[in-house]
Amino acid sequence: MPEFDAACYPYSSHRNMVFARKAMACTSVPQGAQIGLDIMKAGGNAVDAAVAMAAAMPLLEPTGNGLGSDCFALVWIQRDKRLYGLNASGVAPAALSASAVREMGYTQMPFTGWLPTMVPGAPAGWAELNRRFGTKSLDELFSPAIRSAREGVPVAVNLQSQWQKDAQRIAEDSSACPALHQYWRQIFLKADGSPYRAGDLFRWEEYAQTLEELAATGCESYYRGPLMEKIVAFSRETGGYFQEEDFRGYRPEWVEPISTDYKGYTVCEIPPNGHGITVLMALNLLSGLELPQQRECGETYHKILECIKLAFADAKTYVADPRYMKTQVSQLLSPAYTARRRALIGDRARMPEAGDPSCGGTVYLCTADPEGNMISFIQSNYTTFGSGVAIPGTGISLQNRGANFSLDDSSDNVLAGGKHSYHTIIPGFLMKDGDAVGPFGVMGAFMQPQGHVLVVVNTVDYHMNPQACLDAPRMQWTGGLDIQLEREVPAHVAAQLEARGHRVTVANSNVDMGRGQIIWRTENGLLAGGTEPRCDGTIAAW
Repeated sequence: MPEFDAACYPYSSHRNMVFARKAMACTSVPQGAQIGLDIMKAGGNAVDAAVAMAAAMPLLEPTGNGLGSDCFALVWIQRDKRLYGLNASGVAPAALSASAVREMGYTQMPFTGWLPTMVPGAPAGWAELNRRFGTKSLDELFSPAIRSAREGVPVAVNLQSQWQKDAQRIAEDSSACPALHQYWRQIFLKADGSPYRAGDLFRWEEYAQTLEELAATGCESYYRGPLMEKIVAFSRETGGYFQEEDFRGYRPEWVEPISTDYKGYTVCEIPPNGHGITVLMALNLLSGLELPQQRECGETYHKILECIKLAFADAKTYVADPRYMKTQVSQLLSPAYTARRRALIGDRARMPEAGDPSCGGTVYLCTADPEGNMISFIQSNYTTFGSGVAIPGTGISLQNRGANFSLDDSSDNVLAGGKHSYHTIIPGFLMKDGDAVGPFGVMGAFMQPQGHVLVVVNTVDYHMNPQACLDAPRMQWTGGLDIQLEREVPAHVAAQLEARGHRVTVANSNVDMGRGQIIWRTENGLLAGGTEPRCDGTIAAW
């Protein structure tokens, strides 16, 4: 057979947007999108398809999510003409507190080991979506993932660099307690100790067995049965903090989406503890600014970046578990506060500071079915493989969402037992005149709200089709006056931004610049999809 390097692409590639008449499924791995479409072709709806895809993605893209992940969803139900929100993010163990972590010598939350792990919400989220809106059994929905885990799946090209990089991170961070991460190494490293590469076959029998147990129990085993007992037992054996009651008391929560009007379109997000409000605050600021007709110019980039920076400063200060937030969503989105913040934006880059209103590793997927239902769904470990903690014999690898907690007692987001952390994963949804336009999302930790803003601006201000929206060069604010630009951003734009006081670097890799999917419904009832060129994104259309 011919020799080739699966990770080498010396020439630029071009993608067209995709149309479909009946149904569409989009995600970052081709097999995942195909699983969703197969479910809908077999009579399932958009929610069924999303749950089946979500159950397969920890196998297909373990560098972004797992059975120990959290998830969020925005669900459009056509018969109700209504958008529903689901928050399936987990909570910190009751035994943990900020003072206890500080006494261990930490000044900020670590990213590996037991400390950043939280009760995972994803399996409960799958079951709740299925209970409320599904038409097929979990056994039917999980069967494609179960079969694939036993047969083995080829490692996608986009995973190779992430697998290698994060395996090294976990190896370095786990040196103090190698026994804790032993099972993680058994799952995610090959027999010779090396990480999986593109084109390797990845089999995972324990994952298949656990999905079978989840299907048989409606995911109850994870929270109130044998799987929970295994997680808690391993936690106790290896110095963790989980107790049975941490799991028994957990339930995902249906929430009312929050939204704002942007130039005639309604942009919808999940409310805090997620930071989708960052998107809405930035768009509120942008709505009062005049953007140049030409997207690729320094003024356009500057105005978008300054709005994002101000929105982020507020989100990082005020967003937390809503039960602990002293500042309300309505205050952060109020026209008066927006006007005060917008007045700070000038021709020069400024250091972002929070205002005073009182005076987001991840996978994203979206589906649309023949009945008009749609779902915007996101699921994440947080940093690639998460905490590096896996439960022996189960295929469960745990997220590290607790790393987003503050250890400052004055913060609304300070660590406390039973509390949700500030969360970076955010599904998006676009509406117009009370009807669905469609789901969208851009995964990638703190790039996510920035990616959402760019999708909306590209769509509304620059009239780009869904594929062009995702193809367009991206920028990312990384802190202070620092910004990153993709290599595709024209050189004159970079020079103009430097002249305005931004500290500009060009990203060597665009993997960290966000990975998105879009499905819009057109005026004639067709579905129009765009998928991410920065990864192995695929649209399955019917």
